[in-house]
Amino acid sequence: MPTRTVTVGSASGLHARPAKIFVEAAAKAPVKVTIRSGDRKPVPAKSMLSVLALGAKHGTEVILEAEGEGADEALDNLAALLAKDLDADHG
Repeated sequence: MPTRTVTVGSASGLHARPAKIFVEAAAKAPVKVTIRSGDRKPVPAKSMLSVLALGAKHGTEVILEAEGEGADEALDNLAALLAKDLDADHG
């Protein structure tokens, strides 16, 4: 199963606006994507409550996993998104 490890780039971590942007992007992916932090259980990347519950702060490493056709491309796109400061990105 393809995975990507990425450091959360948003100044506020995966809270409010950055989480919403990430979850919306994950919902558009053609494959099921999960996200986890540390040794926590993976949660659906398309679930706003699950992503917020991770409590991922700026600088936290998270692991994205996906399976199926298009998984690598979806993970590359989502990893690039998480690495950015989504608080500063207004468009």
